[in-house]
This record gives sequence, C-alpha cells and structure tokens, in this order.
Amino acid sequence: MTISAVGFPVVGAFFILCAAFSAPAEMAAGRLHFAPNGNFDSNGAYLPGKIGFNLADVSTVKELEALPAGVKGLVWIGRCGGVDAPFLKSVRPYVGNPNLFGFYLMDDPDPTGRYSPGCAADSLKAESDWIHVNVPAAKTFIVLMNTGSARTPSFDGSYNPISSRIDLFGFSPYPCRTGLEHCDFDMIDRYVAAAEASGIPRDKMVPVYQAFGAGDWADDRGGRYVLPTVEQEREILARWGALVPKAVFDYAYSWGSQRGDVALHSSSDLQTLFSSHNRAD
Repeated sequence: MTISAVGFPVVGAFFILCAAFSAPAEMAAGRLHFAPNGNFDSNGAYLPGKIGFNLADVSTVKELEALPAGVKGLVWIGRCGGVDAPFLKSVRPYVGNPNLFGFYLMDDPDPTGRYSPGCAADSLKAESDWIHVNVPAAKTFIVLMNTGSARTPSFDGSYNPISSRIDLFGFSPYPCRTGLEHCDFDMIDRYVAAAEASGIPRDKMVPVYQAFGAGDWADDRGGRYVLPTVEQEREILARWGALVPKAVFDYAYSWGSQRGDVALHSSSDLQTLFSSHNRAD
C-alpha cells in the first residue's frame, strides 16, 4: 500500500474477509464496472457482483478462472521495469484466458522520481507493446499521479497514449473532504481538463468515483476524505457522466477498505445507488 504525491489511496492486491454473497449470473452488458480491493471472500466468491460490478480486481489465475458468467478480470501487475523476467512471470499465466479483460500495469506511476521510484514512459510502453502483441484482445490500464494539486491538477510530463501506448487512463479527483463546506464537484472538471491537456482523449479516460472516506488517508492539504452521501455520490456520477459519457469502464474506489477507511462493502446506501447505476447500462 502506498500514497501518491497528493495523498491519494493506491490500489493493491489487498484482500479482506467479508460475508459471502453469490454473484448474479446476469451482469450489465454495456460499460464495465470496477470496484477494487477485497473482491473475494475466503471461499473465492466474487463479492461486488451482487450490485452489478462486472470487472473484477484479480491477482491470481485461480480467481480469474472462478469468475461468474458475465464478469471479466482486470489483473493487477504493479510493475514498471519493462519486459523483464518478473514482468513476464506475472503476465504469461493469463495469456489466452477467456475471462481476461486486461492488465492494471501501475497505480500512480511517478514520472518525476520525486515521490517514489521513477517510472519511465518507455518502460510502460514496452510492457504495453508486449501485451498488445501477445494478448491482442487485452487492454492495458494505469491510474495517473497528479503532480499538481487538487486546485490546479497537472499531468504534464506524465503518460499518454503516444508516450506509453497504454490503452486506458484513470485519474482520481476525490471531491468530498474535510475542510470544505461542500464537496468540490468542479474538481472533476479540472482533472478532466488537465488530463485532456496532457494528451489523453476522453474516449481513453476511465472515471474514478470517490466511494470511501475516513481512515488513514490524507489529502494534499493535510485533511481527510469524507464518504459521500447518496446525493453527493449521485452528483459525482452525473458530473463524470456528462464529461466522459462513453468510457470503456468506470471505477469506484473502493469495494474493500485499505487503511481503515469506510468503503462500499460497508455502506448499504451507496451499494443501492451503485446497483442502480451499474445496471442502467
């Protein structure tokens, strides 16, 4: 588990034990929906499927093969070393698996090297190229680090489809925080504009919705994140929907808790909202 330059949570292959749920056989046929962390119970059942999440956070072949009908897997890799032996060991077991959607190569790769080991665009390009040649149907995905601030986000000098040949890019404006009288929904517009200015077209953007609060996370001004209410979450979904209406998939952070935060798995109200949202496609 790591924190980005501006204090955003980073997804890892962290699993929690939750009450068992059976995923429904029928899932949304349109846009895919992803809610990472703690996706499987101790018996291997896929938990977020009960509210229509049909893209699973996967870190083993066993998990990928056990997914219910209609659910695809986004495999966590978390490497920026190029096509080296560890990368090949991580990726090759999934080649040819019919449940595979793609590979989550990195979360918050640092193009500057100031906050974590630097991640060269050429390294991600080599990884993405290898996947495109050897698993041509699979998508490659990263979540970008904001090297600016929530008020003035920046992805300049970062990664885009030309520099990295990554297929899809997420970025995470989390507008509900302590220190604000109201959620700063305009933050979403600012992040989209900054990503577009850095060379990422909207059809390659992945909306990342705030669906967590509290816990041991700090924002870029030393405050804390606040779990959105149903009305606030509805506005987050609407704002993203207006800005990026044709995303390949969307991403709710997070199903499971990473650092003591309250997340989707423990919020029945937000689960009801996301169930409706996910099945509307």
